[in-house]
Amino acid sequence: MKKISVILCLVLAVACCIFLGSCGHRSLDEIKESGVLYVGTNAEFPPYEYYEGDKATGFDMELAQYIADELNVKLEIMDVQFNSILAGVKSGKMDIGLAGLTITEERQKSVDFSTPYVQATQVVITRAESPVQSLDDLGEGTKIGTQNATTGFIYASDIEGAIVTPYEKGADAVMDLKNGKVDCVIIDNLPAREFVKANPELTILEDPFEDEFYAAAVAKGNTELLEVINKVIADMKEDGRYDALMDKYINE
Repeated sequence: MKKISVILCLVLAVACCIFLGSCGHRSLDEIKESGVLYVGTNAEFPPYEYYEGDKATGFDMELAQYIADELNVKLEIMDVQFNSILAGVKSGKMDIGLAGLTITEERQKSVDFSTPYVQATQVVITRAESPVQSLDDLGEGTKIGTQNATTGFIYASDIEGAIVTPYEKGADAVMDLKNGKVDCVIIDNLPAREFVKANPELTILEDPFEDEFYAAAVAKGNTELLEVINKVIADMKEDGRYDALMDKYINE
């Protein structure tokens, strides 16, 4: 019975690989044949991904469209919780993850990253009456809000004695900061800038918390798609589209 079960499991595993294409991801030919590129994001992260009306837009979403155009296929945005994006890419449910994804050693164990397309900075948002007025104030008993599964959450969790609360949306962490439920929020600098612009009672600490790089994520071994993404990024930097997006979304 055990032998039959083992054989059955192997048969099912092979069948899954055939169905998904190359054991967990679609090949470039399969993407082109389907006519659709599936890109996973979390559209709660301006200016990289956010909604204008019912359309997801932002730096990453325009980059996704350029990649789809390069492949001559339709772009399909899959707006999901941030902490499910890498799993979706790894399983083949999504072809690409584009969501202000920071390259980390831990993430590189499960997905492959493109060449970096933006250098970002983690910063600390606080309020006038908060006990956190400098990076030196982060420590034992500090109540820190972050978006779940982000590098901000990872960095905050490394602060000894800190009380870290993860949120599904960065906006929810900021709301709790406004209401005094957390002492500060650690998040990427550009979303932080947008949140502070909308909430003038909040401020960003002058000293940056951590520098990092964003890249697109694909399933392990999906080298053909990765080469296309890297080509698009390189072409954009050469023909001016990259600078145009930087001016539109990033540069003040």
